[in-house]
Amino acid sequence: MTSDVRPGERLDDLQLGGLELIQNPEKFCFGVDAVLLSDFVRVKPGESVLDLGTGNGIIPVLLSAKTKGKHFTGLEIQADTAEMARRSVRHNHLEERIDIVTGDIKEAAEIFKPAFFDVITTNPPYMLSEHGLRNPDDAKAIARHEVLCSLDDILRESMKLMQDKCRFYMIHRPFRLTEILTKMSYYKIEPKRLRFVHPYIDKEPSMVLVEGVKGARPRVTVEPPLIMYPK
Repeated sequence: MTSDVRPGERLDDLQLGGLELIQNPEKFCFGVDAVLLSDFVRVKPGESVLDLGTGNGIIPVLLSAKTKGKHFTGLEIQADTAEMARRSVRHNHLEERIDIVTGDIKEAAEIFKPAFFDVITTNPPYMLSEHGLRNPDDAKAIARHEVLCSLDDILRESMKLMQDKCRFYMIHRPFRLTEILTKMSYYKIEPKRLRFVHPYIDKEPSMVLVEGVKGARPRVTVEPPLIMYPK
């Protein structure tokens, strides 16, 4: 076993340019939503990207292979998870392109001040903190519920860290779409592109991908739905 992987962890092949990711099955492992978000995000050559709530670093690692972005930063509040993400970065020899920072999303603008990012991504907790929450200290609960940060926290800090015309990307649940679009507009991140993800063609969407642009004029495009599985 490689020295980057510790007992209880596993090394997963990302099926992308030989990249591998260290994960701990006892904690929250990445899902298809992270892959979908990395496909939806548009990063231009030379741009800098910040991933809020990066977890094990899956989004920066995927984007480093899928785009020509210059630099990727992941912000993660859980110190042990951030440390595991750093080991994945080192394992893939991506230290010059990816930084993992331990810190609170609610303080992101202070942590990175006076930096600005061209692109901000996030795969945030989908559920409100009171919905079925059992253990607020559990890593899986933190990943799924708004225990340590809210949608407002994410959008407020993103607004501060982007200049006009910079882009924001998020994957979330359709049942919160009205709240998402309303709050994005409030924080001057205008929704510009939506894509619904359906498990099957005859089923309701289970996820929605959202692109916003800071300081843009109101006009949103709804892209063709993405169907995950054939009947």
